[in-house]
Amino acid sequence: MSKGRVIVAMSGGVDSSVAAALLHNDGYEVIGITMKTWGFMEVGGAPKHESGCCSLDAIYDAKNVASIMGFPHYTVDFTKAFEDAVIDNFVDEYLHGRTPNPCVICNRKIKWEELLKKADALDAEFVATGHYANVEFNPQSGRYCLKNSKDNGKDQTYALWGLTQESLKRTIFPLGMYNKSEVRSLAQKFSLKTASKPDSQEICFVADNNYERFLREKAPDVVNNIGKGDILLNGKKIGEHRGIPFYTVGQRKGLGIALGKPAYVTKIDYNNNTIEIGDKSDLMQQNLLAEDVNYVSMSNLRPGSTVICKIRYSDKGSLAEVISAGQNNFELKFNTAKSAITPGQSAVIYDEQGYVIAGGIINKGF
Repeated sequence: MSKGRVIVAMSGGVDSSVAAALLHNDGYEVIGITMKTWGFMEVGGAPKHESGCCSLDAIYDAKNVASIMGFPHYTVDFTKAFEDAVIDNFVDEYLHGRTPNPCVICNRKIKWEELLKKADALDAEFVATGHYANVEFNPQSGRYCLKNSKDNGKDQTYALWGLTQESLKRTIFPLGMYNKSEVRSLAQKFSLKTASKPDSQEICFVADNNYERFLREKAPDVVNNIGKGDILLNGKKIGEHRGIPFYTVGQRKGLGIALGKPAYVTKIDYNNNTIEIGDKSDLMQQNLLAEDVNYVSMSNLRPGSTVICKIRYSDKGSLAEVISAGQNNFELKFNTAKSAITPGQSAVIYDEQGYVIAGGIINKGF
């Protein structure tokens, strides 16, 4: 007897391939869907290779897995929704001197909201992905909880904090209790072509990692209107920048300034079109304010409580005190100052057991 119908988002990579195979073998009625979210020419992207996300090779690899395992697979066009929700946000954030994480927006708006619509159309109860994460139900709080994965090095909960209770209720993460080496071994066991396929590293729609080229092609008029501006050191002009969209807090290379010592971008001022630079020590800040908050495993934060917060994907997490918290924002004070708290990036709060309490977009560090 089937455990239920599940839509599996299949990118053509090893993780989503194994996720689909595990669910199929576990008795679920699997329908594989590859989400076409963009086209290189449509969004000004430049492909580094022909086997990346959304390429024809990726679609073929996903179909091949479905054929081997014996479940249906479809390719669905989500390009309009992706452009509206992800690419437009990515461009707008950079144009305002912030550094976005498009994966966070894509997960919430595309891989869940849009995929759940498709699941409803296909009478599927669940959606699943190859993310390294776990979802659990807490009967005491009545909430669905997001918890870190067994493989700490591959854990992806940092980019999943935007998932709502309704989304988590219908989500399965088959890889949450596996590490990467085990997943590759399973792929070999299932005789999947994707077993040795390398992981994708770049942002899918900027495959050459040239953000400046991408922004100039997507919003040439706005970029030109913003124009060049002053680079400041201790309030004094020492140079000229190319445009604030092309810099990020913590950046060291490409500043075009020779001070005889390393210099870093410490602040981007959109209103005055200026960039401030300083020493590495000037990047250290102890507080942050986050907005656009989503509460996950808990419904609120208690001021005065101690939490663990990550401010970037590679962050191991640091202890912090909750200074204030509302439904749409929170302020934290770290026990020890953090380097390069970057507006536009995500601040994700965990408890000591690895459950995601909440997340939000960093408004500022101070």
